[in-house]
Amino acid sequence: MKKDINLKVNGKIYAIQVDSKDMLVDVIRDKVGLTGTKEGCGTGECGACTVLINSEPVNSCLYLAIRAEGKEILTIEGLGNPASLHPLQQAFVENGAVQCGFCAPGMLLSAHALLVKNPNPSEQEIRKGISGNICRCSGYVKVIKSIQQAAARLQQGAVLQNEGRER
Repeated sequence: MKKDINLKVNGKIYAIQVDSKDMLVDVIRDKVGLTGTKEGCGTGECGACTVLINSEPVNSCLYLAIRAEGKEILTIEGLGNPASLHPLQQAFVENGAVQCGFCAPGMLLSAHALLVKNPNPSEQEIRKGISGNICRCSGYVKVIKSIQQAAARLQQGAVLQNEGRER
């Protein structure tokens, strides 16, 4: 059954038609045209498809698109851009935390959600905050270092950009 909905993604409203069984990851990629969100496992285990809905990390491969109407959705494209990287993205680049890049969008969004709630997390809190994101390329050492570095920079004056704001 098809339904017309409005999705607010990265601060922009998209009027689209979805089927009642369409998953958010597919709608974001195929109908909204934002391909930074990746589908890895399709079962909610890997976290590659993580987006933020109302500031909370969600596995978009398990989330029905129709449920997202009226909510704020943040994808990796809304976190920063090549001309203006978010402090988390900058730290990941500087520390070599991005290898193949497949897990990076979900990992960055989970880290962002953590830092919004807890600007000065311990290593254990960081590990818990990204625990829903699997990276097959790294041992997480550079990822954790990057999140710690970004947290320190943010505390020194960099400001977390408002989620959902159009860039």
